[in-house]
Amino acid sequence: MDRSTPLVVLMGAVALAAAVPASAEQRLTVAGYGGSFEQTMRKVVIPDFEASHKVKIEYIAGNSTDTLAKLQAQKANQVIDVAILDDGPMYQAIELGFCDRIGALPVDELYDAARFKDDKAVALGLVGTGLMYNTKIFKEKGWAAPTSWNDLKDPKYKGAMVLHPIHGTYGLHTLVLFARMNGGGEKNIDPGFKVIKSEINPLVLAYEPSPSKMTELFQSGQASIAVWGSARVQAFADTGFPVDFVYPKEGAVKLLVTACPIAKANASPLASQFIEAMVGRKLQLAFLKDHAFGPVNKKVETTPELAGVMPVGERASQLIELDWDTINARRAEWTKRWNREIER
Repeated sequence: MDRSTPLVVLMGAVALAAAVPASAEQRLTVAGYGGSFEQTMRKVVIPDFEASHKVKIEYIAGNSTDTLAKLQAQKANQVIDVAILDDGPMYQAIELGFCDRIGALPVDELYDAARFKDDKAVALGLVGTGLMYNTKIFKEKGWAAPTSWNDLKDPKYKGAMVLHPIHGTYGLHTLVLFARMNGGGEKNIDPGFKVIKSEINPLVLAYEPSPSKMTELFQSGQASIAVWGSARVQAFADTGFPVDFVYPKEGAVKLLVTACPIAKANASPLASQFIEAMVGRKLQLAFLKDHAFGPVNKKVETTPELAGVMPVGERASQLIELDWDTINARRAEWTKRWNREIER
């Protein structure tokens, strides 16, 4: 018997123990919006969750289309643990099998409209898509505040109007609304393309998907009217810049900000817990105060002072809901047509 064997084994065990920390730090990758939403996540949501769950969170900023593209590119080896998307892309993510079931939602506290089938996703907040305008410029020019989607056809806005491209939710909302208002809709999009191509596109300064660049265009005085979300406009107004949000008389479009845990091998239960925290009362109140989301948690009370431009009460009940099953089935086709006919 070799008496050195136990010593060698012991030394190897000691070396292995030294190489592997007794308590390795857990990590979570969250992909969501940039701009003011990212600031809220980094300042309010993430630090508290990191401290209470002993986890390090990496936040990847991008719009919903960017995040969905990352999920598709990484499907063989998903990096993202939690995806935060607009409702349309979220339906796509679920259909493509990217979303896992959320562990333990506080279902008694949530509005039914916040929940997705099989709890594969949940809404974090309610937003309306409508019009933003620079109140100072409008006053200086003697212009009345816009009241209708059709105001976007007004020649006086030529070179001062910003829309989103079709790959952004706000741009898609605009296309569908004009189709609906002109005898079409999700199943007949031609009228929407016709109006945007002939009456609106000639007036557009830029099709801008970036929140930071959108605000820059307004701050520089180049833009004075745009299509944007109520939460984005409220956050911009809260900086002291003279903008206001308009719910058009034809209706603003309903937009749910949603989240899902990504289905992957060895998925961390912290992904579901992170989402559960975001629909809890504490963070729902934070989203309400800091980002003007209409709450999805029934226990969160709003006041006129807090409500601002967010879709709550009667505003929420009047939002226009879109047929995402039809839209997502045709979205690729519409995108190609948009790139061919509108943003050439």
